[in-house]
Amino acid sequence: MGAIKQLGYLGFAVSDLPRWEAYATTVLGLELSRRFPDGGFSLRHDDQEQRLFIRPGDAETQDDLDVLGFEAEDDEALASAAARLTAAGVAVEPARDAEAQARGVQRLLRFREPGGTACELYVGPAAAATPFAREVVRGGFVAGAQGFGHLALRANDMQASERFFCDVLGAKLSDRIITRIGELDIRITFLHFNARHHSVALGAGLPKHLHHFMLQLNDLRDVGIALDRMVDHGVRIVQTLGQHPNDKMISFYSETPSGFEVELGWGGRTITEGWQPETHGIWTEWGHRPPSMFARSGRAREAR
Repeated sequence: MGAIKQLGYLGFAVSDLPRWEAYATTVLGLELSRRFPDGGFSLRHDDQEQRLFIRPGDAETQDDLDVLGFEAEDDEALASAAARLTAAGVAVEPARDAEAQARGVQRLLRFREPGGTACELYVGPAAAATPFAREVVRGGFVAGAQGFGHLALRANDMQASERFFCDVLGAKLSDRIITRIGELDIRITFLHFNARHHSVALGAGLPKHLHHFMLQLNDLRDVGIALDRMVDHGVRIVQTLGQHPNDKMISFYSETPSGFEVELGWGGRTITEGWQPETHGIWTEWGHRPPSMFARSGRAREAR
């Protein structure tokens, strides 16, 4: 099948555009790409012109995931994917030329995944006029052929979502995590389209369509510097540094201006020929602790 090359871009609908622009450029280290008439803007973190779209929220979508953009291999793959979507009973809408131009792509189709999130399938993304280079992220990000990064997406019906992404869009199973944290049962399915360990993680019971998105850095030092930078800017750290058992990413999680989270990481595994999916019974091999646990530990020592 192999119609999709990568998760090419994400879009968020937000309530505070100025705060998001400052956060994305100063804290995350992304580069502003375009501005749009509605006050929205796009950003990039590699040599593709646009990787993240931020628009003003509305009654339908506010401070949540607005769109997923998937890049098809070519026009033939785009047409094949459209046929599979139609055969699966999914409404497919070709975008107007002006809409494709705003995304910086040649051709664009729109549809929705089972959880209701708007998706776009496209070919021909525009390259940026200059190489990506930011002083605050000297080593740069892992993107390019591996795509944007990954996201954790709410699945209202796990089986339906898995069938859709695998049977219709052509994703492959990387692995699963099934565990329990406190009173919470965790079941996450990880899917890949290319060498990146996963581009989409499906999870049930999430309050928003998006739990988090992940950006991978080339240099572990940039992860640590980003953590310092977030603390300096008053960004809430949700989980401190740790390592996941499946993708082996060393990462931390923090809160975005919209309340969902961003994971910044380094060292993720890549999918190799003959990959065999596994089921993991733990969420993290080490770390990924809430900062409040360190405060409680300190108070307990003081009380002794």
